[in-house]
Amino acid sequence: MTQQAAATAGNPKSLMQEYAAEVAPPSAEAGPGVRKPPAAEAHAATDEASAPARNLDLIMRIPVTMKIVLGSATMPVSNLMKLGRGAVIPLERRVGEPIDVVVNGRVIARGEVVVVDEATSRFGIKLTEVTGPSESDKAT
Repeated sequence: MTQQAAATAGNPKSLMQEYAAEVAPPSAEAGPGVRKPPAAEAHAATDEASAPARNLDLIMRIPVTMKIVLGSATMPVSNLMKLGRGAVIPLERRVGEPIDVVVNGRVIARGEVVVVDEATSRFGIKLTEVTGPSESDKAT
């Protein structure tokens, strides 16, 4: 009989039970004598503390579709077919009215159009209001 088999035969606990006792979290029914080794406790605490950070990091990488809504217009198809280069389509919004910032179909903010770089004719949005969750978002 090998030394390991002799130790297992002389001890009512099997090696698997000993391993399970070492890796199992301490519980009230296990009694005060069953604990993880200090190194295992430190490793588990580090894993638990970094889990929310890892989850947040994963969430921050999710791509979303953002739209800046300057306005909209409704017109018959016949007028749409008459549009050509240089045509002007009047929108329902007026100059100076807030512009909606929409992410995945939900308005998350409002702002105003600003010129970012005149040389390259780049525009941007200066946020003036960040909207909170809607009532339907709060219910879910």
